[in-house]
Amino acid sequence: MKFLDLSKNVLICNVKKDNVEHFLDGTARIYYTGKRFPSTVALNKLYYFIPYIGKQCDLDYYGIRDLYLIKIARVGSRREGEIDNDPNDLRLVFELQFVKHLFADYKKQRLQIWDTYTDATLEQLVDSKVLIKTQEPNRLTYISLFSCAGVGCYGFKQENFNCVATVELIERRLNVQKYNHKCIYESGYICGDMTLQETQDKVFHEIQMWRNMRGMTDLDVVIATPPCQGMSVANHKKGNELKRNSLVVESIKLILQIKPRFFVFENVPAFLKSICTDIDGQDKLIREAIDLDLAGDYNIAAKVLNFKDYGNPSSRTRTLVIGVRKDLKEITPLELFPDRQEEQTLRQTIGHLPHLHYMGEIWDKDIYHTFRPYAPHMVSWIENITEGQSAFDNEDESRIPHHEKDGEIIFNQRKNGDKYTRQYWDKVPPCVHTRNDIMASQNTVHPTDNRVFSIREVMLMMSVPQSFEWSAIPYAQLNVLPLVEKQKYLKKEDPNIRQSLGEAVPTIIFQQIAQKIKGKVVEAELTDQEVQGIIEKSELTDTDNLLKYVRKHKKLGFVRLAKIAEYANGAREETAAYYTRQDICYSVVKNLPDYPDSKILHILEPATGVGNFLPSLFMKYANVAELHIDVIDINPDSIALLKQILQSIPLPENVRLNFINKDTLLESFPKRYDIVVGNPPYMKVKDKALLKAYKQSVTNTDTNNIFSFFIEKSIELGDVVSLIVPKSLINAPEFGKTRQLMNEFPITNIVDFGEKGFKGVKIETIAFTINKKVKKGLTKIESYITKSVEVKPQTYITDSKFPYWLIYRNKDFDEAASKMEFGIFKAFRDRVLTKSNTQQQGTIRVLKSRNIGNNEIVNIEGYDMFIDNVCDLEVGKFLNHTDCVLVPNLTYYPRACFMPRNCIADGSVAILSTIGDKTITKEDLAYYATEEFGKFYSIARNRGTRSLNIDNNSVFFFGKLK
Repeated sequence: MKFLDLSKNVLICNVKKDNVEHFLDGTARIYYTGKRFPSTVALNKLYYFIPYIGKQCDLDYYGIRDLYLIKIARVGSRREGEIDNDPNDLRLVFELQFVKHLFADYKKQRLQIWDTYTDATLEQLVDSKVLIKTQEPNRLTYISLFSCAGVGCYGFKQENFNCVATVELIERRLNVQKYNHKCIYESGYICGDMTLQETQDKVFHEIQMWRNMRGMTDLDVVIATPPCQGMSVANHKKGNELKRNSLVVESIKLILQIKPRFFVFENVPAFLKSICTDIDGQDKLIREAIDLDLAGDYNIAAKVLNFKDYGNPSSRTRTLVIGVRKDLKEITPLELFPDRQEEQTLRQTIGHLPHLHYMGEIWDKDIYHTFRPYAPHMVSWIENITEGQSAFDNEDESRIPHHEKDGEIIFNQRKNGDKYTRQYWDKVPPCVHTRNDIMASQNTVHPTDNRVFSIREVMLMMSVPQSFEWSAIPYAQLNVLPLVEKQKYLKKEDPNIRQSLGEAVPTIIFQQIAQKIKGKVVEAELTDQEVQGIIEKSELTDTDNLLKYVRKHKKLGFVRLAKIAEYANGAREETAAYYTRQDICYSVVKNLPDYPDSKILHILEPATGVGNFLPSLFMKYANVAELHIDVIDINPDSIALLKQILQSIPLPENVRLNFINKDTLLESFPKRYDIVVGNPPYMKVKDKALLKAYKQSVTNTDTNNIFSFFIEKSIELGDVVSLIVPKSLINAPEFGKTRQLMNEFPITNIVDFGEKGFKGVKIETIAFTINKKVKKGLTKIESYITKSVEVKPQTYITDSKFPYWLIYRNKDFDEAASKMEFGIFKAFRDRVLTKSNTQQQGTIRVLKSRNIGNNEIVNIEGYDMFIDNVCDLEVGKFLNHTDCVLVPNLTYYPRACFMPRNCIADGSVAILSTIGDKTITKEDLAYYATEEFGKFYSIARNRGTRSLNIDNNSVFFFGKLK
């Protein structure tokens, strides 16, 4: 907060139209005067901007009655500028002035200090903390697309989010948002068609203005609720639904361009199964469009929920899709969904409101609680029916809904079974539809009164708060209007209000999401340095100390405690037990199949550590009847720690945990599992006896790496297997048999984390999902490296004509491959030559990677090393074999040359010799240095960064031009 200090003789600088933004963003300079009191002019300028600074910062102080010119006058005389010697003898006098030339949306509102300090001294005024405030720190921002009247995203306003822009096609609905002061800037209210570039440009203009004037870096949330006419089963008048549904693609395009930290879609249950025309012009399921376009940058979760179970009083089944940008560590979209809550009855929701007995009746305490008039002859249709009955159930045909045509009675159609139906007091309120104003719509008749629900009742059913305004005239003023004026107002506004409510997202739903986003953003992640500091300070490498710490600090929460526990594991390097972030766990769990509510689900986590996967599993399968999870770990300390860490979160009612302290690889399990999921250790088994025991039950005995054994055990035990493993699995020769085994089953997903899976660990990892319950077909490839998602045939990426899997294979790769003949080289790399056995002078030059150019040897001063004798070295067999080809080992910029005479190469260079009688030419080698081959080779190496050694698998891709 800022306020004036008279002891410093403060004078606010001159304010003009062209520097108003400096006052709004706090960058205006403050000047000083030699006077004891600020001059009249200075006070004019200061108080003129109080309402605008407040308004632009969305704070609670405003101007009075369009007044801005403030004078100092002596009490009694009120003469301008006249100041008595007594400093307490002062009063503020306001004069009307025209201010709308600066702020077209300026409205008459009150300034708090007017009520409090009518006869205050200047000292009291300038010391008042309500006088000038700076913008509240850390207020999050959002944009709302297809926002209707803003009923849903009012929940974001309730959680103190700033609205950067709101886009709505229908002006009367957008005006409702203005009545609720949703945006700080008038230009934030955008009335337009989202398919038009002009409208989208306005959105980007607002974002840029917020960056310039408010210092906004990232927009926090994009909310999109595109029209659902093409998807709703309740709408019998469907038109061009492909075009309509493609409005979601406009939202996708904006999200791709804006890159908000979070996004939220809300729509009808069939939303994700509906067809849209995607960015590439292809018609596809909306689920696929969102996934393929956005999942490269975002972790995404989608759920179909009945909002009655999540805080909204009325039944409303809708699809929610939430995305979290992948650079936001430890945040998963599942955490941001609203919480499950007890449902409410209609009596609990609206039972406190008085009955309305006659058409046009308006409760004197609430203008929105009114008996909406309808044709009098329809009263007989509903007056005798009871709760749950429809007017179509009347035995007297004259009371059945009908109309007359040419003197003939024609009964109305009963398309939806809930027309003219009286609702139950003690059941959940019905879904609110657009036509909630007529009895011929769905579930609109009051349980007792002969009328449809009032606007207030519908608002309560949609969790719209009392503070929500529907008019430029404040609610308090509407309530005291004469009856005739109230009736005129309702006749005009009732249709817009009711339609807006019927198309709205319940406020409580978006409010919960906003609250959770705000909570996760504010909840700072523990840095590695902070974790290490805690470990050192509390000596947590000692297991007993760690257990005590976890018991004492439950309020830190599961994520922080798990991270501390994993880092405190003194043997983590030895056991390769690395901390798995929640966002990484989610990227695995999201690819597991969904199950019906009745399912009794059995899951095994074969190397649980401190249970990092458990929170995501709890949330993913919150719907199933019973969730049985066997958590097994060879380390008893890990099991003990996990039990303590789990005390920091509530255990869902459907979860049954079974803790097992055994070696998974040697354990005989009495049952099969629906799912086996986890992050097994990666290390070579050094204990020979243990290695022998492990290898007795596996197919691939070519490797000593324990993660390969875990893969085989998991496939043996589970119908669905999803593990995080080293990326070397997909290309290293030692895992060839493991790949062959895996490829016997449907591989539904591969996630390439690159080096982003584990911070501080120089290892590339992937996650795979095998699902034995589906047909072998397509594999979805999600890449943290390219920030992309692609779907390819499993047979295409595991093609046996190549030595290993190629998850990035594409048309460009195939085109380059068609130009070459493969499998013509075998590779050798020296393991002996080092600085210790070479020197700066000698008879045989030792070439290193930087010496290798395109068909040439590059001489580098001070770089060359030599050796005098290579007879006892294996590499010596290549001496003077000038037909051998030299290729740098670890590089994405391949190049090659022939071996010169009197030279050999160290391990940074692969020595390639031909298989058979193939003749290699300089033209062949020159191709390796081309851009085309470089792109081909990057894909051939699966865009790796660590596993780039040229071995007898990867050398395959150095082909000979046809």
